[in-house]
Amino acid sequence: MARTVEEIRRAQRAEGPATVLAIGTANPPNCEKSKIKKRYTYITEEMLKENPNICDFMAPSLDARQDIVVTEVPKLGKEAAEKAIAEWGQPKSKITHLIFCTTSGIDMPGADYQLTKLLGLRPSVKRFMIYMQGCFAGGAVLRMAKDLAENNAGARVLVICSETTTMAFRGPSEAQTIVPDSGGDLSGIVREAGLIVNLSPDVPSKISENVEKSLSEAFEPLGISDWNSIFWIAHPGGPAILDQIEAKLGLKPVKLWSSRHVLSEYGNMASASVFFALDEMRKLSAKQGLKSTGEGLDWGVLLSFGAGITIETLVLHSVPIS
Repeated sequence: MARTVEEIRRAQRAEGPATVLAIGTANPPNCEKSKIKKRYTYITEEMLKENPNICDFMAPSLDARQDIVVTEVPKLGKEAAEKAIAEWGQPKSKITHLIFCTTSGIDMPGADYQLTKLLGLRPSVKRFMIYMQGCFAGGAVLRMAKDLAENNAGARVLVICSETTTMAFRGPSEAQTIVPDSGGDLSGIVREAGLIVNLSPDVPSKISENVEKSLSEAFEPLGISDWNSIFWIAHPGGPAILDQIEAKLGLKPVKLWSSRHVLSEYGNMASASVFFALDEMRKLSAKQGLKSTGEGLDWGVLLSFGAGITIETLVLHSVPIS
C-alpha cells in the first residue's frame, strides 16, 4: 500500500530535540599579548616582511590575505573537528551534514569542500557554506544545525566556525575611518585592503537596550523571566558589551564568567567565540561536580550579536553530567 506524503514526511523527521554531542576547539599557532591576555593569529613577522602592505592601514593587500586564509581556515576547522569527532566516539562516515562558517576569506569551491577532503568525509555529505556573517553567526549555525537534526531522522551535523584575524589585521590609522556607503553601527566590507570593519561606540548600548526584548520573546513559552535563574553563553564581543548587558538585566557578575574568560584568554574570535564559552562552561560544571553542563541549571541562553546590528537568541537546555 502506497504511503501518503504526510506519512513519508513523519518518517523522515527525528524524534526528540537536537543535542550537542561533542565540542572541539583549536587556535592558530602564534600567540601575542595585548590588553586581552592572549590573542592567536596566523600572521608572523616573516609574513609581514614579505607582504608589507598588510601593515599599511589602507594599502592593497587582499591577494596576500586571501592566499593565507583559503589554505589555513579549512586546516583550523579540521583541527577542531578532529577533537570533536574523537570525543563523540563515532566513525566520520556517520556525519550526514556539514555547516561551515567563516568571515575569513571567500573562495569557490569553498572551505566546506576543502574540509570534506581534509577530514575524509563521505562525498555525499550535505554541505552548507556560510560566508561573511560575522560574530552573530555562532548562534545562527547552531539554529540551522538544530533545524537539520530535528527534521532529518538520523542526522549527524558537523558545525565548523573557523575564524582568523588575517583579513582584518592592519596597522594603525592616523584618523578615524568610516567605510564608504557602509551604513549601520556595526558593519564590514571587503576592499582591496582586506576586510574593513566599522564599529560605532554606540554598539554596546544598542545591544543592551534591545536584549531583554529578545530574551522575553524566547523564554515566554517557558514562563522564565528571571535572567539570573538561567545559565549564560554570550558572545564576548568586548568588555563594554558584557558590562552593559549585565547592568541592564541586573545579572550577577558570575553569570557572564565564561564569556569574560574567553574574551580574556582568546579575544573576540567572531563566530567561533560562543563555542569556546560553551566548552568552558561544561568543563567547569563537570569539574565542580554539578548536576548538569549548564552550571547545574536546566535552562540557559546563547546570545550572539554582529553586523546589522543582529542579535541571535537561542534557548539552551543542559545535559545531565553522569
